[in-house]
Amino acid sequence: MGENYYDKKVLKKLQKIELGILKEFDKICEDNNLDYFLMGGSALGAVRHKGFIPWDDDIDVGMNRKDYDKFLKLAKKYKKYTIMNNDNNNKFPLMNTRWGLNGTEYKTEDLKDIPGNFGIFLDIFCFDNIPDDDKLMKKQATRAWFFGKLLVLSGVKKPTLYYYGFVAKILRAIFFVSHYVLKLFHVSSRWLYKKAYNQAIKYKNDKTKRFAYMFDPERYTSMLDKDDVYPTKKMKFEDMKARVPNRIERYLEVRYGDYMTLPPEDKRHTHVPYSLKFNDKENSSEK
Repeated sequence: MGENYYDKKVLKKLQKIELGILKEFDKICEDNNLDYFLMGGSALGAVRHKGFIPWDDDIDVGMNRKDYDKFLKLAKKYKKYTIMNNDNNNKFPLMNTRWGLNGTEYKTEDLKDIPGNFGIFLDIFCFDNIPDDDKLMKKQATRAWFFGKLLVLSGVKKPTLYYYGFVAKILRAIFFVSHYVLKLFHVSSRWLYKKAYNQAIKYKNDKTKRFAYMFDPERYTSMLDKDDVYPTKKMKFEDMKARVPNRIERYLEVRYGDYMTLPPEDKRHTHVPYSLKFNDKENSSEK
C-alpha cells in the first residue's frame, strides 16, 4: 500500500493534525524535563525530508521507561486527548501507547473490532533496559516478543504483515488459527500483556549500555546503544524542531541501510485506515 492510497488532501490534513499533536507532546516534555526521540520513519523523515516522508501517515516517538511512565501520569490531565494502551483498555492488543486527539477517529483495519476511543494519534514506544550480555538479552527479548505477539493475536485475527506472496499467505493462516485457539482457551489479553511487560522491565533497575523496544514485527529491530541516543538533539521536522537520537545517521544506517534512497512504490508502507474522521462535522472514511 503506497503513497497513492490516500487522497493527497486527506493525507496532508492527517499529517497536519499529527504534527499538532507532536507539538503539544514536545511542549509537555520540555515543560516537565522529559526526554523523547523521533524513531523509525519519523526519524528517517527528519533527515531525508526535513519532516514527514511524503507518504507517511503517522509519527513515532521513543521514550525510556522512566520518562514514559512519567508522561503517562501527566497525560491524564489533558482531557483533549485519550491515552490508549492496555492499562487503560484491556482489549487493546499492543504494547505501545497511542495518544489520541478527542473528536477525531483513526482506526486501522487490523484494530477495527477493538472497542475504545481511537483518535488521530501519536505513537509512543517505551524503550526498556536490556543486558549487555547478548545471551541474556536474547532470552529476555525473545520472551517479551513472544508474549507480545500472542497479545496481538488474542485481539486481532488478521494482523498487519510486512511480508508478501507465499510467506504472507502461510503466516496469515497460522495467525488466523492462533487467534481462535487463544479464544477457545480463554487466554486473557491482560494476562498476556503482563507477561510481556514483566519481561520488558526485567532489567529496569540495572545499569545497562543498551535499551530496546521489544515488540516490533521482528525481534531485535529496535535495540539501541544509549550513547547513540543521548543526549538527544533537536532537528527540523516540518515547521518545528523535534528531538532525535544524537547519532541519528548511525541509527538510520543500522535500521535501513542506504536510508537516503527512496524505496520502490510498492514498498512504501502506510497504515490502512478502516475509519478516518477529522472532527464531528467533517468526516473522511477510507475503506
